[in-house]
Amino acid sequence: MAGPILIFDSGVGGLSVVQALRRRLPEAALAYACDNAMLPYGQREDAWLVQRIRAVCQAAVAASGCSALVVACNTASTLVLDTLRECLAIPVVGTVPAIKPAAQMSLTRHLGLLATSATVSRPYTLQLIHDFAADCWVTRLAADALVAEAERLVAGGLPDRAILRQALAPLWDDPELDTVVLGCTHFPLLSPWLVDAAPRRVTWIDSGEAIARRVAQVVTAPDARQGDEPSFVTAPDKRLSRGLATFGFASPRLLHPA
Repeated sequence: MAGPILIFDSGVGGLSVVQALRRRLPEAALAYACDNAMLPYGQREDAWLVQRIRAVCQAAVAASGCSALVVACNTASTLVLDTLRECLAIPVVGTVPAIKPAAQMSLTRHLGLLATSATVSRPYTLQLIHDFAADCWVTRLAADALVAEAERLVAGGLPDRAILRQALAPLWDDPELDTVVLGCTHFPLLSPWLVDAAPRRVTWIDSGEAIARRVAQVVTAPDARQGDEPSFVTAPDKRLSRGLATFGFASPRLLHPA
């Protein structure tokens, strides 16, 4: 048995990647793990995050018996991919903001990058812009409040439209901006509400499909899906349990990272 594909995030953002994986690999078994006890990651110290993410991922990999690990978190991916690849004997697929495809799609050469405060300012992100969007004007916008709105949605509530409009407002200062990168995996879960909150039509792009394509390349024979699939959390949360169930996951088990 190869084991399921494990998707990891600090919270429910990785569920947007689950949706992409379901489309690309509908028969593949998945598992989900989130470090909800320490959400949000985007405002924590880097050195602490490296140690914490490594410990949680090692515990989740051991508990799930997975065939591959998808780090479905931009903040985590910019910090610990090399560390995880060194300490794990399975493929590790990361997440980066979709700057390259956005630059290829933009007609006006003005992009918006919507992400957490950590992601918009990281050298890794700036290097992506330099490498793939050097001829573009990129408006980088921290929108940490949207993480909580996505968490609220998965827990059974509805996003606060006023918060969404306020978070997006700086994007509309230039009418030439035509493409927005959703640089946090939480944000695609809010896509219908983000489109509704925008005063005009723009192209929205995220990394979900690219991640799913990469997983399909590195995992050649994942286990077949059979009923509810395992999930793992670092703190009990009944609302989160209900949300995970809507994505096909069994009641989460508690992880105890070393």
